Amino acid sequence: MDKTTIFSDSPLSNEEWNELDQTVFEHAKKQLVGRRFIDIYGPLGEGVQSVPTDIYEAPGRGGISLQGQDSELSNPARRVNLTVPLLYKDFILYWRDIQQAKTLGSPIDFSASANAAQQCALVEDDLIFNGSKEFDLKGIMNIKGKLSHIRNDWMKSGNAFGDVVEARNKLLKMGHTGPFALVLSPELYALIHRVHQDTHVLEIDHVRELMTAGVFQSPMIRGSRGVVVDAGKQNIDLAIASDFDTSFLDEENMNYLFRVYEAIVLRIKRPTAICTLESPEE
Repeated sequence: MDKTTIFSDSPLSNEEWNELDQTVFEHAKKQLVGRRFIDIYGPLGEGVQSVPTDIYEAPGRGGISLQGQDSELSNPARRVNLTVPLLYKDFILYWRDIQQAKTLGSPIDFSASANAAQQCALVEDDLIFNGSKEFDLKGIMNIKGKLSHIRNDWMKSGNAFGDVVEARNKLLKMGHTGPFALVLSPELYALIHRVHQDTHVLEIDHVRELMTAGVFQSPMIRGSRGVVVDAGKQNIDLAIASDFDTSFLDEENMNYLFRVYEAIVLRIKRPTAICTLESPEE
């Protein structure tokens, strides 16, 4: 896409637009956590403002017979339409900085766009883990119907591994077979980087053997909490109407206003594929 044609009033050449877009994408990718284990559905198109989601309240099982004469349909309990919100952050490129770069033949400093991309990525992960009251959207940590496990004191060696095992077992009993991902608050993530008692191995290494879809931390998980997820697309995915992109908005006082934006929504189809690790103090 030639953005110099679409945004003819912007000060950037086609090559500079490409560099700007690459900067935004790379820095958003570094920040994002949810996308590391959640499948993508889309892109659906920038104009898409809602997406249907089938909710399965119980895992269910297939049928068995000699001739297969009875139908065994995988029917959802209900279908809902989720609003696809627009996530964005604006930034300014200053006229004097651009003119200096062109005069000296040096690259334009796009660090402002990198900062905007990082902040927009934080909003995405907040939406994934905590949802949005404004749009009546639930996240992984507060979806109705999820499982939960009250964790033990992770200051004691072995308790973290034991709690992850228990959360995984709860998911297995509900028919969810993985692969499983573990996401922790920064506080809990730090606690599993200690040597497992009576071994020469960090506790996180033992945890990774069970959590084959990955072990992550996110500042969007508040408090001393975590979550184990069966991250298959039959359980959860991220619907994307428009992926990370950059737009030129306007010229203001000789400076140039841009926007980093995306349009996404989390679709949780099987809440029982989620087991949160709750603090006993909360």
